[in-house]
Amino acid sequence: MRNYDFSPLWRSSIGFDRLFDLAEMAQHAGENNYPPYNIERLSEDRYQISLAVAGFAPSDIAITAEQNVVVIEGSKPNHAERNFIHRGISTRNFKRKFNLADYVQVKSASFENGLLKVDLVREIPEAMKPRRIAINGAPADNVQKLETKAAA
Repeated sequence: MRNYDFSPLWRSSIGFDRLFDLAEMAQHAGENNYPPYNIERLSEDRYQISLAVAGFAPSDIAITAEQNVVVIEGSKPNHAERNFIHRGISTRNFKRKFNLADYVQVKSASFENGLLKVDLVREIPEAMKPRRIAINGAPADNVQKLETKAAA
């Protein structure tokens, strides 16, 4: 993978620091692909993270939601050493971090058929939503008054 230098963009952008930090983190991320996961957009403001955690029980998994980050950790207690001829189902410990956009919150988590599903919802506070601002000083029917004066 190529490495990109984001320094020229720092000079001409304001408020996009977090976006560039995320791009750099993705660029330097290791090749840890365990456990495999999907991120699905269910609707405009709803998302779901699905992790394939075969061999883990719900009690072996911990989900922690911090500000703009959800951390999913799994640790399997070591039982008596078993004699495997072939071991294809990995049960090693893992820790996955997912960076969340502003106002995205974890709503629920479920475990079904070896899949851990974490539901996310983006809830923008009412104060942060765009609103229309009225302009004072100019009546809305200004055009009609001018036409009335011209006709008289």
